[in-house]
Amino acid sequence: MIIYAEVECMFYDGHSLKQKRAVLKKVMSRLQNDFNVAITELDYHDLWQRTKFGIVTISNERLHAEKVIQEVLRVIDTFTEIERTITNIEHV
Repeated sequence: MIIYAEVECMFYDGHSLKQKRAVLKKVMSRLQNDFNVAITELDYHDLWQRTKFGIVTISNERLHAEKVIQEVLRVIDTFTEIERTITNIEHV
């Protein structure tokens, strides 16, 4: 089972692309290390207030893959520098 999530986030306290990149690196590293998911920035590369992540997990059990994605979303919500705004999840 492959589960794919697109997650849009807003940055309210950052004032530059450099600050945005630092936060993105921290978030992406933690998610990759803790959950072994593939993650990348999909859109809004030149906007310092916004980002869109693509996150993928693969498992032989649907329930396990869904739990991983839900836990990833929970961890994203713990970062005070960003706010998750729009989330789309697809089962492939």
